[in-house]
Amino acid sequence: MRTQRTGAAAKAGHNLLIHVTSWEATIELGQETRVELDVDGSSLRVQEGSGGMQALQDEDKENIRQTIDAEVLMGEAIEFRSTSVEPVGAGLRVDGELTLNGETRPLGFDLAISGEGGIEGSAVVRQSDWGMKPYTGLFGALKVVDDVEVAIEASLPAPQSR
Repeated sequence: MRTQRTGAAAKAGHNLLIHVTSWEATIELGQETRVELDVDGSSLRVQEGSGGMQALQDEDKENIRQTIDAEVLMGEAIEFRSTSVEPVGAGLRVDGELTLNGETRPLGFDLAISGEGGIEGSAVVRQSDWGMKPYTGLFGALKVVDDVEVAIEASLPAPQSR
């Protein structure tokens, strides 16, 4: 996922690339097509930070991880369950419900599927739609933008014969 910064002190902060390190997804194609995603909310790790007055150090990344765990996601699981999956071109249009921060709201996105079994897509999650207050620092002069881009890039396993 990617976050952006804003506010009077935006130059002091970083745009972050955060990876989820513990997750499980199911994509079932056929008569009962479905997409499901389960994420360990405490498994988000900062991979890089761009911008800012200084480069992010490992200690900074760990402090951000702790803030996400304690103040933003509070270690809660993140879940997505599709309600509709439709073929679109070389991919899928997926609509469903995202549960985040104890709130469940609709979310839709497109998934592109390559001939080699790669899958990718992205969605924008507006934190405030799920009752979350975007993080602020430096007495409110540094803020995380409400919209967070969540992207998935994965390889599909070979189909299993039944």
